[in-house]
Amino acid sequence: MRLRDGTTVFYRAWLPTAPTDKAMLLFHRGHEHSGRLADVVATLRESLPDVAMFAWDARGHGRSEGDRGWAPSFGCMVQDLDTFVRHIGDHYGFAIENTVILAHSVGAVTASTWVHDYAPRIRGLVLATPAFRVKLYVPFALPGLRLMQWWKGGAKSFVKSYVKARMLTHDAEQARRYDQDPLIARAIAVNILLGMDDAARRVVADSGAIRVPTLMLSGGADWVVRVSTQRRFFAGLRSPQKKSKLFPGMYHDILHETDRAAVLQEIVAFVADRFAQPPQREPLLDAHRHGYTKDEYDALSRPLAPLSPRRIFWGCQALVLRTVGRLSRGVSLGWESGFDSGRTLDYVYANQSHGRLGIGKWIDRTYLDSPGWRGIRVRRIHLQQLLATAIRSVAATERPVRILDIATGAGRYVLETIRDLRAEAGGRALDIAATLRDLTPANLETGRELAAELGVDGVKYEQGDAFDEGAIASVDPAPNIGIVSGLYELFPDNDSVLASLRGMRRALAAGAGDGPAYLVYTGQPWHPQLEMIARVLINRDGKRWVMRRRTQEEMDDLVQSVGFRKIAMEIDEHGIFTVSLARLDPNAGA
Repeated sequence: MRLRDGTTVFYRAWLPTAPTDKAMLLFHRGHEHSGRLADVVATLRESLPDVAMFAWDARGHGRSEGDRGWAPSFGCMVQDLDTFVRHIGDHYGFAIENTVILAHSVGAVTASTWVHDYAPRIRGLVLATPAFRVKLYVPFALPGLRLMQWWKGGAKSFVKSYVKARMLTHDAEQARRYDQDPLIARAIAVNILLGMDDAARRVVADSGAIRVPTLMLSGGADWVVRVSTQRRFFAGLRSPQKKSKLFPGMYHDILHETDRAAVLQEIVAFVADRFAQPPQREPLLDAHRHGYTKDEYDALSRPLAPLSPRRIFWGCQALVLRTVGRLSRGVSLGWESGFDSGRTLDYVYANQSHGRLGIGKWIDRTYLDSPGWRGIRVRRIHLQQLLATAIRSVAATERPVRILDIATGAGRYVLETIRDLRAEAGGRALDIAATLRDLTPANLETGRELAAELGVDGVKYEQGDAFDEGAIASVDPAPNIGIVSGLYELFPDNDSVLASLRGMRRALAAGAGDGPAYLVYTGQPWHPQLEMIARVLINRDGKRWVMRRRTQEEMDDLVQSVGFRKIAMEIDEHGIFTVSLARLDPNAGA
């Protein structure tokens, strides 16, 4: 199998003799490879003979290509996992709803991040000693590694694992096999170790976003990872079907421990139960009325006590940004038009620091390099990538491409994508037209000027309400590609979002004919500065900028409920912004 960047990945498949619709995917721990799970699979298959099982060698491991123990980033590893799951589903015909994941250690962190960020509708998740917090016995090891990574400017660097076989298992024969296995990568890249730590902190803090039925298995004498962090992750899970099992005295590699039969029995019982029960999952269409992110939104909306330490802390930040911060052009613009306005977004996209008195430019650079604004710029890249995918797909059917963006701002990302694809086509005609709508006349005028500057014709700008179902549905010409970018994240209510999506579905159904139609939509499932934004910054209406996060599962539920099926997704390294591509299902009603 090839990953998205062309890297070849090796995997093993154990298929039942009779056809089956049940699949189980296994992901090895750090340093290891799929061969280390062959004995685990052999035991599991004795009790689960009708389940197809698959295990890969992650890039840089075992027989797969790549530098040993290295990947471009931890986010890339999560994306690799998504690619592998999709490959198994497409190649062997397994529905994601009939898939169970078993992941060990580092593989468990990768799988947990995937479940959190991509919101796959899998049947169940088994996490064996997940490495949410690695025990690094050298004082200040992580800060030291971060300093080393910064000093080397991101160049590849590695650390050799301190973990010996005797720290993994009490089984002497299993320890011998580990020591003599030539395919085990003894080192791990620093960027992966640090990226995994960042992702694990985020996922543990936000485990309430995960509703997948989960079994978590821990070793009571684990030398490698902290069990306390595993408990925090498990406590936050919102799945009604979850179980945690601690095996006293066991080391980290519980799948190869002396008493591993008890561990494997737990896995068999969980997997068998998951497949015996139909998928039980209520869509999150009412999450704006009750639930995990609604509680968070309500807490952020409430004023803090006047003399509380947090009120004083955030008040000081606001004072600094309203005074000294105005030396920065970006901060000053935020106070003028709102930190969520189209003008602010255009400034962030430009990514050129400006300020007064010398220090202002430094403040502006710090502001533009904040996690949220870095993520916004990555979101723009992902938006253009998936929009280009949709355009190529429609154009391949020899149909004219008709685009509708219901809240476009100036629409720079659409204009640049059209320009670039026309240039890519060379002398071949590419019939693309776009209707770009926005509620603010100034944004529309800016867009018209930008279209003229970029030399992009066939684009019509018009004023419109992005939540008016009827107006969206009656857009002329009817589109076969719809875009909703950076809009729904700003509004906590799902009823208005559903009205907007229903209008988009009706418009796309009218424009699709007997060909494909696509929706490109964005989400913001996570933000590390959510409270700072709510307590300090203002929105486009001059009010406190309080956001209700939508988990990716909630956003996908809204889109699916009106008749779309998600087929691709991109996310930034910090898990803040997502861009998804969905295909209209003509057989699904709005």
